[in-house]
Amino acid sequence: MQTTVCKIHTTHMTEPDRQTRSTRRGFDSLEQEVFLNLWRTYDRLRVLEEALFAQFDLTPQQYNVLRILACAAPDGCQTLELASRLVSRAPDITRMLDKLAERNLIARHRPADNRRVVSVAITPDGFKLLDEIREPLAACHHRQLGHLSRKDLEQLVRLLHEVRDPHESDASSWR
Repeated sequence: MQTTVCKIHTTHMTEPDRQTRSTRRGFDSLEQEVFLNLWRTYDRLRVLEEALFAQFDLTPQQYNVLRILACAAPDGCQTLELASRLVSRAPDITRMLDKLAERNLIARHRPADNRRVVSVAITPDGFKLLDEIREPLAACHHRQLGHLSRKDLEQLVRLLHEVRDPHESDASSWR
């Protein structure tokens, strides 16, 4: 049995029409419908990624740290800068870095001229782990989004940037 989904295009609808459609579908507003759809999409895609990273005894957040540090190699970066570049906030970045350091995936260093600053750099073991993850992660991303055309993916990136832009700080690397 084939199920047909009816898509209602809202491009030419007036604002009251859009609000009514969302309310009819069980949402308080079109904005709420979009937000909850983003959240649901994130949840469905996250499941695949978390399963992949679990094979390497990593969290997605820890992988993101390694990815950022690989781009900052060989110098690394300061802990506060690292925290600002993460995809999502990490309230306890120190503990996350402790776990990566215990596995010798990162190294921390305090410069002699300013002991309050902590620099973090990826180690050879961290690079090795990123190399091991590269192909399985590409396959995971293909499972997550490979059904979309390049044009659709580019449009999605643009739309997500537009949604996020007013909420990013001026210093954000995501602008």
